[in-house]
Parts: sequence; structure tokens; C-alpha cells
Amino acid sequence: MDLSLPRLRMLRELHRRGTITAAATALHYTASAVSQQLAQLERDVGARLFERRGRRVQLTDLGVLLAEHAEEILSSVERATQALEEAGESVTAKLTAGVWASVASGLLPDALNSLARTHPGVEVRTRELAPEATAAAVRDGALDLSFVIDYSNYPMTWDPGLERAVIAVERLYAAVPAGVVPAASVMLAELAEQPWILSPPRSHFGHAARLACQSAGFEPRVVHEVEEQATAMAMVAAGLGVTLVSDLGLALRPPAVDIIALGDALTRTVSVASRTNTARRAALLLVVDAVRTSATEKGLGADSPVPAPAVPEDPTPEVPAAPGVS
Repeated sequence: MDLSLPRLRMLRELHRRGTITAAATALHYTASAVSQQLAQLERDVGARLFERRGRRVQLTDLGVLLAEHAEEILSSVERATQALEEAGESVTAKLTAGVWASVASGLLPDALNSLARTHPGVEVRTRELAPEATAAAVRDGALDLSFVIDYSNYPMTWDPGLERAVIAVERLYAAVPAGVVPAASVMLAELAEQPWILSPPRSHFGHAARLACQSAGFEPRVVHEVEEQATAMAMVAAGLGVTLVSDLGLALRPPAVDIIALGDALTRTVSVASRTNTARRAALLLVVDAVRTSATEKGLGADSPVPAPAVPEDPTPEVPAAPGVS
């Protein structure tokens, strides 16, 4: 009997998630591809692993038994891979990391270039996901590591099967159309009458931003819901509202946007999440060290105290206030 590891991984996900569609989404395959591979696994085993219950597929007792063994097999393969990496004279590994836009543009380029020079055998591939989805993808084995965030007013629920290494601490700023806020700093309450551009409340950032506004005594009037800081700032530049932006997001700022320090202290912590049984993996530790160094060089090191909010130097010429914005 020849048991394919990718097919066992699909079986494990089906057992965990209950539907082929959910398993396919977690593994970044189509439902049709997963269904075909599971049918082939059943032929490989020579016994029924699944049965149809209406439109759903349910594991038979034998299917459940094999899925439980799949957990052990895949964990053993992971441990063997880690042992082989550590036994060599130099570290060689391929890792997949979950990222989002500001991390991918603000931290990874310097970190991965440095890693390529010092440890060319470590290859890091990235997959962009919503920050809320990256930790689950690590837990389920779809990623080796991911970047996750905690806001000072909204820490995330932590999975005991994961470990995290703190990488950076970012401040949040107000991003407003040029000329709208003439002061060097602003309290959130002073922006209560402005239209807001925020990510949806289901996102960590959108929820944390709304909580901050509520703590300042108002409910933000959100006129545009967008996912990315770059998109939000482009809309700010057009005079459509105000938003919040983190240190790493400042590199994405277009002209006609002023960055104003917040009097209401609001920070977020960027960490790398990995599974507990692989957290000491040599290649993973090298990636964490490279990214942490990149953050420190940008003044965002987690070991340094967070400085008082300051207005970042404006890299663009002064631009007149956007028309129609008061």
C-alpha cells in the first residue's frame, strides 16, 4: 500500500473541517482537485473511506482511523525534516510564510536579502492572506510561519498550539487630507466629525480602530470600508475621509496625505507565529532573526521602548488642501 503524503494531508483537513470545500480552501486547492485526490486515496487503500450523506461527504470508521494516523504521520515527517535540517553543515530549508501588504513591503525585502547572503540554503516563499487568517493557516499546516498582530486595545485570542516571537512594535497615526489638521498632533475626538475610511469591523484593524474611537467618545462615521492601508490612504489623498495608519504603512503613503501623531496612544505588536513543535526549527529561527533585525534597523525593535509619538518626516513637497474637505 502506497500512502501519498499530500493525500493524507487532504484527508486530515477533511476530518478537521468537515467538508471538502473547507478542506480545499485551507489547502489552497479547488474542491474538485481535493475530491479527485481523496478518491485516489480510497483506491490506494482498497477500502471505503468516505460515504455520501446528501451533498456532504462523511468519513467511515476506517476513514477516521486513517485520518488519526495521518496526524501522527505528518507530525513525524515534520520532525524528521527538522532533524535533517539541523544535522547538515549548513541549514537548508524551504519555508512558506503568511504575510500582509505592509509587512511584505516594509520588513521582508531587507530581511530576505540579508538571509539570502548569510544563509543561501534557506528559501522563504510568501503567501498574502488577511492578518486574521494567517495564524489558523499555520496551525493547520498550510504555512510554516506567519505574521500576526495584536493591538494595544485589542489583543488577539491566542492558540495554545502556536508560539510567537515578537518582531516589532508600531505606532498608529492619523492619515488626513493635506492641510485638514494644521497641528503636529491630534486627539481622536477631534476627528469625530470627519468621514472615516476603515477596514471592516470583522478585521483586527477595523475592530481596534473602532474601539479606539469609541474610547475617545464617538462612533466613527465610516463612509468607505477597504481592506488595505494603501487603498485607504489613496482615498484620503482624494479628500474622501481620514484613516489610521501604522509605521510600516507609512511607506505606502501617496502625496496629498498628512501623517499626524495621535495624542491617544495606540500601538500594535507584530509577531511571527509558528507551531509549538517547530518553533525551535533552525531555519525558522534564522527567518525570525532576520526579520527582527530589519525591524530594529527601522526603529521598530520590540526590545526597545516605544518612543513618544512623533510626526514622521514628510518625504513629499507641501501640497494644497484637497478641495471640498473641511
